[in-house]
Amino acid sequence: MSEVKLAALPRTEFGKGAARRTRRAHRIPAVLYANGVDPIHVTLPGHETMLALRVDNALLTIDIEGSEQRLALPRQVQRDPLKGTIEHVDLIIVKRGQKVDVDVAIHIVGEAAPDSMVSVEHNDIRVEAEATNIPTGFEVSVEGLEPGAQIFAKDITLPEGTVLAVDEDTLIVNVTNAPTQAELDAELAEAEAEAGIEHDEPESESGEGEGEAAEAASDGDSDE
Repeated sequence: MSEVKLAALPRTEFGKGAARRTRRAHRIPAVLYANGVDPIHVTLPGHETMLALRVDNALLTIDIEGSEQRLALPRQVQRDPLKGTIEHVDLIIVKRGQKVDVDVAIHIVGEAAPDSMVSVEHNDIRVEAEATNIPTGFEVSVEGLEPGAQIFAKDITLPEGTVLAVDEDTLIVNVTNAPTQAELDAELAEAEAEAGIEHDEPESESGEGEGEAAEAASDGDSDE
């Protein structure tokens, strides 16, 4: 995996007002954490940080005013719920050769057999890997799989130096028979009933005829 270098500045102001001023200056408040070390408060360049964090488990070299460099991984990224912009970043300091536990995305490829349905039980999986060699993702093929087929964590091919950090029998993909239209209709009806949704009964053709005859009789009575 490639490393991204970010120029950081020490952060001495704290609180909501200071954070807003930092973001107006197109920088992002951040904290670097490590065991046995006091947290380091910095600000990061907004645009470069946003681009770097588009990659899961991005490996970052944090250059603090050119005098100190720390290797770090993102631990938590806070975003604006409406704009999606990054508001704050927590980073964990790592060392080269250090093993870390990370969640790596699973990408499903291929098409299962006709009339089957693929259920993805986990979109990512936790593994242990070297901080400088974290996989960017795992491809899991469902090509031609028949209903009843299952893929477990132990079935995923891991690169050298990476091991599972979850139970090897963790279910990742489950292939079942695709539901019939009748089953889908029944499920929808059950869900609507639970939600209290009622549908008006359609008027029958015979009912419409009776209504027209009654109206005609009423008109006849008025003419007399």
